Amino acid sequence: MESHGDDAPAHRLRIAVAVLVAASGAVEALSFTALDHVFAGVMTSNLAMLGMAAGQARSAQVTAALLALGGFAVGTAAGARVTRGSEGTRQRWSAPVLYCLTGEMLLLAVGAAVWGASGGTPGGTARDVLQCGAAAAMGAQCAAMVAAGRAAAPTTYLTGTLATYIVRGPGSASARSDPWVPVRLAALVVGAAAAVALHRTAPPWAGALPTVLVAMAVLTAAGSRRPRQAVDGRYEG
Repeated sequence: MESHGDDAPAHRLRIAVAVLVAASGAVEALSFTALDHVFAGVMTSNLAMLGMAAGQARSAQVTAALLALGGFAVGTAAGARVTRGSEGTRQRWSAPVLYCLTGEMLLLAVGAAVWGASGGTPGGTARDVLQCGAAAAMGAQCAAMVAAGRAAAPTTYLTGTLATYIVRGPGSASARSDPWVPVRLAALVVGAAAAVALHRTAPPWAGALPTVLVAMAVLTAAGSRRPRQAVDGRYEG
């Protein structure tokens, strides 16, 4: 019978996933409200926006959607290359998955520096670079979660998660097996709300929020990889 202590690493990973969802909520909120009114991680919506912008001959919106789509594709491809063949277990993420998330964190940190230098109101080339970079970061995060397998969950696009939860019902066996679904959905809302509130009260610092959240998630997940001593004296990774 598995003890509560044996489940501690898996519990830490669930927390890390929820924090990553909050980070993606923050990125999406800033991308949509302060950049070019496109999303950094929800590419189906961007495809629809691309079609609408093209139909209305709005070249600026077409460019913004293409930048987001291109950035996401590059980030996902890079993340897939880093994490190829490195699926973790239920209680730990592989080192390449953590490397991928660390790369995402560094990319967001560079974006936060550009954001801060612009006073929280980037324009022109800086806005385009930030849009593309934010989408690349979300693509890398998506690739990392795919590579993490059963130890992770979607963090950048939760429509399927929400639909499954509603269709099967909160009291279903699948919902009971993953009680963290409501936590992840709430984390998305909280991350977006925090980013918008910070952008309103301290614009130059708003770009730092996603970086901090991803860093917290990486540290939480890395903690699950530390050796633990079992009751019988053996060490488990």
